[in-house]
Amino acid sequence: MASATISFGLVSIPVKLYSATQSANDVSFNMLHKSCGSRLKQQYICPTHNEVVTRDDTVKGYEFAKDRYVTFTPEELKILEEKATQTIEITEFIPQTKVDPIYFDKAYYLGPDKGGDKPYALLAKTMAQAGRVALAKYAARGKQYLILLRAVGDALVMQQLKYADEVRALDEVPTGDVKQVRDAEMKLALQLVDQITSNEFKPESYRDEVKERVQAAIQKKVEGEDISAPPVEGPKAEIIDLMEALKASLGGGKASKDEKAERKPAKRAPRASAKAAKAKSG
Repeated sequence: MASATISFGLVSIPVKLYSATQSANDVSFNMLHKSCGSRLKQQYICPTHNEVVTRDDTVKGYEFAKDRYVTFTPEELKILEEKATQTIEITEFIPQTKVDPIYFDKAYYLGPDKGGDKPYALLAKTMAQAGRVALAKYAARGKQYLILLRAVGDALVMQQLKYADEVRALDEVPTGDVKQVRDAEMKLALQLVDQITSNEFKPESYRDEVKERVQAAIQKKVEGEDISAPPVEGPKAEIIDLMEALKASLGGGKASKDEKAERKPAKRAPRASAKAAKAKSG
């Protein structure tokens, strides 16, 4: 995709960037004219003059207040762009576990460019042995990116990160009032986790079933066939009690009497009758 240079102290490592992912090729549908089937085109409409505006008659503006804009010329927008230095400037090394995956964005593979084989291998092996990843700044395409470099085997992966102001604070999410769970519930939940635990991530085991179903339906339409909705499944039995749900998930049937007793509050002693209370006071 591009060439860059990793700046590691006074060491410069020429590298090439390769896309680590490929487009999912999502199934998309186009808007057509219902009467003739022609594909429709989008237009810009000025609501003030009620007329179609061509691209040559448009300018870019920033809304700084409700319906109030400042406009920028193409030359001014060019001045605002970050100068592309193509330098990946390492600023610090940190443990990978200290970077929450919520900050992860796009990923790229890095390979050594001409003359960069030895320093590239040195950096990859050093990070792997130290158990560290590198945070760096990278300017490209008119922007400055915060990135993370990590060693995967003998290779380097560049992970584009979100900036702090692009990630919402977790405390904005209400998480309920329950701070503790019962030991019996925790025990069953851990058994359920253990029951469906794997030691490796195998992405090939998963596929986009919805995409496959849509593609199959499109092929039927191409071949002149009609498509119909699949039969609706009946509602699954709803289990309200948490312990019962855990037991059912494990295939163990209903909770035992002991487990039920553990989660039930102790019964209060019956109140004395009014007559008995009166006799006692007399």
